[in-house]
Amino acid sequence: MTTATAERAGTHAWLGLAVLALPTALLGLDVTLLHLALPTLAADVRPTSTQALWIIDIYGFLIAGLLITMGSLGDRIGRRRLLMIGTAAFCAASVWAAYSSTPEMLIAARAALGVAGATLMPSTLALIGNMFRDSRQRALAIGVWATMFAAGMAMGPLVGGLLLDRFWWGSAFLVAVPVTGVLLIAAPLVLPEYRSSHHGPIDLLSVALSLAAVLPLVYAVKHATTHGFDTQTTATVLIGTTCSALFVRRQLRLESPLLDMRLFADRAFSAALSILLFGLVGVGGLMLLVTQYLQLVEGLAPLQAGAWMGLPALAMLAAAIGGPLAARRIRPGVVMGFTLLLSVGGYALLSQLDPGAVGVAVAGFALVYLGLGAIAALGTDLVVGATPPSRAGSAAAMSETVQELGIAVGIATLGSAASAVYRSQMSGTTIPDGVPGDVAHATEDSLSAAISVQHHLPTDVVQAATEAFTAGLNVAAALAGTVIVAVAAVAVVALRRIPPAGPQP
Repeated sequence: MTTATAERAGTHAWLGLAVLALPTALLGLDVTLLHLALPTLAADVRPTSTQALWIIDIYGFLIAGLLITMGSLGDRIGRRRLLMIGTAAFCAASVWAAYSSTPEMLIAARAALGVAGATLMPSTLALIGNMFRDSRQRALAIGVWATMFAAGMAMGPLVGGLLLDRFWWGSAFLVAVPVTGVLLIAAPLVLPEYRSSHHGPIDLLSVALSLAAVLPLVYAVKHATTHGFDTQTTATVLIGTTCSALFVRRQLRLESPLLDMRLFADRAFSAALSILLFGLVGVGGLMLLVTQYLQLVEGLAPLQAGAWMGLPALAMLAAAIGGPLAARRIRPGVVMGFTLLLSVGGYALLSQLDPGAVGVAVAGFALVYLGLGAIAALGTDLVVGATPPSRAGSAAAMSETVQELGIAVGIATLGSAASAVYRSQMSGTTIPDGVPGDVAHATEDSLSAAISVQHHLPTDVVQAATEAFTAGLNVAAALAGTVIVAVAAVAVVALRRIPPAGPQP
């Protein structure tokens, strides 16, 4: 038996991959379900525009802050064990979120979901690295893994639309209950346990420093886009930067670090992480804005909006499968660069979007998702493939950290930029004197707030609000498209030495 044959995975590994697809699909489902439910949720819970953004992105911020810790923890206590603990916690937090009655309660529940969610993705990805040692099988398995995330995103609007058409917004969170139940039963039967024997106890100071590095920087981005570079922004940037330097310094000195900084010496590892980070910024912000456009501007019911949003996610699914297959004959950097340039066409379409153009919105976002599918599959494979098995959890955590951070920063920056354009345009809109002050304030705050009180407003004010929101989406898309052009160039240049994987034997 040859070495290549000995490393090739058998039927049991592929069954394990099917089980690992469950939490991956669930997290994809969770992303689009919440975006779809937000207008209905906003009408019931009545969050401010700032609270609504926190409901969306507190989840991603905490995942980003804790993924490194959870990836390293899985290396130490066992990746399957951590996956099962996190799955049970995710189920409980989903029930909490479903029955939240105030914005503050829902933000806290979303924070708990972020903590639990931080255990899921690095565990699944690290286990794939353990189960599929052959490089071509691993690339295909990671493509399937990314595809299942895309499938979850594709199903999310449809499932969410069906639920929201019949039940209250909290039902969107309860979808997690049966999925997590199946995972908890099946995982011990088909998933191997893996823990590294080369790790010492987890360093709690490193955990604290990693959180103190990531969370202030993310908060600074969010605060700056709303309030500018004031004293608070400067202070949080300094705190985050200082803690980042202390974290790196400590990792270089530890015998068993939370994150092995030597991984960054690999050019493919570092370049792939950069591509994933900045590539996800545009997707994160536009995903939320386009979903709101369909429901708030076009007035589509959740089920109709869900059906429309399912179509772009299919483009991501196709790219997640096709990207690894194409990379067997074409350099992965070229494949990623080409699909990212295609996605720039989508950002261009969205930057010219007007009210009454559902088809343009869907076509533009389909191109955006096409680029996401390719970089998610190929970028993740480059990160995992550059890592020894004992550090697979840390590498998987880094891959997920930059993706979650990219989505969260995208929501914060592009969402805040769109809100700033909306408020600027609405500040020049004349609201009749007979309109109550709280209604006028809501109208100037956000489109979702304006729609919730539209029965108190003249038709021309509601129309001005939809046009202001669309203008904000246009600006956000133009900003994101500019970033993606640079990301495409980085993919082609920085990864030019990475050869094709070769045809599957």
